[in-house]
Amino acid sequence: MKFINIKAVSFFGYANSQPEDEEYKQAFEVARVLAENGIEVVNGGGPGVMRAATEGAHAGEGRVTVATFYPKYIENFEGKDALNKADKEIVMNNYVDRTMKLLELGNAYVVFNGGTGTLSEFGMAWGLAYLYFGHHKPLILYGEFWHEITEVLARKMLISGARPGALRVYKIATTPEMVVDYLVGFDKELGVRPRVKNDLMPVENGEEAFFEE
Repeated sequence: MKFINIKAVSFFGYANSQPEDEEYKQAFEVARVLAENGIEVVNGGGPGVMRAATEGAHAGEGRVTVATFYPKYIENFEGKDALNKADKEIVMNNYVDRTMKLLELGNAYVVFNGGTGTLSEFGMAWGLAYLYFGHHKPLILYGEFWHEITEVLARKMLISGARPGALRVYKIATTPEMVVDYLVGFDKELGVRPRVKNDLMPVENGEEAFFEE
């Protein structure tokens, strides 16, 4: 499969995941299949799902870029994993900038099961997709459990109703093949979208990193 518009996919997921855990195996397989289809894999450079994504991409003979940062005063952060041997590392100043760089580098996102960090990344990716609806980057949630989570969020929070578009910016996948199929569809869709033109918006204001023209 040759992708034209999607060149890189950012992976998000549980940093404490071990090789025998389901989400680790899932991330490895999804990354491997994407790499075999010419997609570069992007992750946060840490352990768990991030390392699994790197290993999977390399198993599929693909490239990996990681965005990291090295804090002096922070607890409960996994940091850079020495076993996550990416092809390129981009060092950021803080956790927020690292998250934004991961969102910038990927033309699409795959979110696996995870903890509070994954939840914040999912929230940012989802929020940006809704804000730029129609020109948003593809968002794929991996795992059957996401059905229950998104249903509860839509039912209990003020997401549906006046904002139905928020429920149309993501897809839920349960196999690597589903991820590829979704990305193929997204790739074709991106190819026919009208170019964004707004003479009031500067060409290089940083905003263009978070949507697909």
